[in-house]
Amino acid sequence: MICITPTPNLMAKTCFLPPLMFMLLLFVTFRATLSKNSPNITTDQSALLVFKSHITHDPHNLLETNWSASSSVCNLIGVTCGSKHHRVTALDLSSMDLTGTIPSQLGSLSFLASLDIHQNNFHGSLPTELTNLHRLKYLNFGNNNFDGEIPLWFGYFPRIQSLFLYMNKFTGVIPSTLGNLPKLETLSLYDNNLKGQIPMTIGNLSNLKWLFMDDNFFTGVVPSTLGNLSKLETLSFYNNSVKG
Repeated sequence: MICITPTPNLMAKTCFLPPLMFMLLLFVTFRATLSKNSPNITTDQSALLVFKSHITHDPHNLLETNWSASSSVCNLIGVTCGSKHHRVTALDLSSMDLTGTIPSQLGSLSFLASLDIHQNNFHGSLPTELTNLHRLKYLNFGNNNFDGEIPLWFGYFPRIQSLFLYMNKFTGVIPSTLGNLPKLETLSLYDNNLKGQIPMTIGNLSNLKWLFMDDNFFTGVVPSTLGNLSKLETLSFYNNSVKG
């Protein structure tokens, strides 16, 4: 590359940058820009601190005393980081008696594979940004106070193996999209306010082993497609109006 720089005496000064060096400079600049704009452990820290701000009651002061901006993310209580990328891979806040809501920023934990907040008092609706958690394999929202319908996007976690939504206040029907989870092994929906018929698409869950739907308001008959579930070990429909 040739560059011309004006000089005070209006004469031209010419410089030459070899093509290989020029390409190397472009590459380094691109990597620096990409690194600056890509999610990293700082992104994870910001998401967790926003999550903390949505906790309205922490009776044991577990997060209040441990989660701070000055603490190393991977040392926060309930947080596990991966050894390779040093990103948050698991979040376990189960049985801490926490009260609060789930912020959209939680969807920024793009390396998260396990999310467990069961046996707390989380409530409200669930943000659609959670669909960004494409690596999620384990999700346990059991024994909380989430309400409204089960979101259609629960069927958009391609790697999920365990989905626990039991003992909440979910209403409406089971979304047919739950049949789009090819690796799902456990589906627990018992003790909610769900109604209607069991969708035929549940029979598409070829790896399903445990299915719990007790204490709801389901009607109709057990779908014949459940006969396709060759790996099914436990099927429970107690306290419903479903006929076998």
